[in-house]
Amino acid sequence: MSSKAPGEPSATIRERVIKARAIQSLRFKNHPGVHCNAQMTPSLLHQYAEPDAEGMAQLRQAITSMNMSARAYDRILKVARTIADLDASVQVRQPHIMEAIAYRNLDRSNYFNL
Repeated sequence: MSSKAPGEPSATIRERVIKARAIQSLRFKNHPGVHCNAQMTPSLLHQYAEPDAEGMAQLRQAITSMNMSARAYDRILKVARTIADLDASVQVRQPHIMEAIAYRNLDRSNYFNL
């Protein structure tokens, strides 16, 4: 917010979101009842959100060091898959995992109790 550089315009962000939703609709067309990444089952997570080797190592390290649950693991993968979709990436990669972990950290912290 304090940066002097202009941020990404809302119209550009909107276009990326529309494209990501289209990717998800196409991905789940043969999976009744699943319309977006948030609805993925564990088997769909394995099929569509398996990160690359560096991402998996980062995720394992975060789960261990932050003492996260299996539920947190699944949630991080779902968010990382969405970040990858917004990035137009077929593969979930380490940067997507790291960003998803950062969002999860905000949820867990006392960030708003400062």
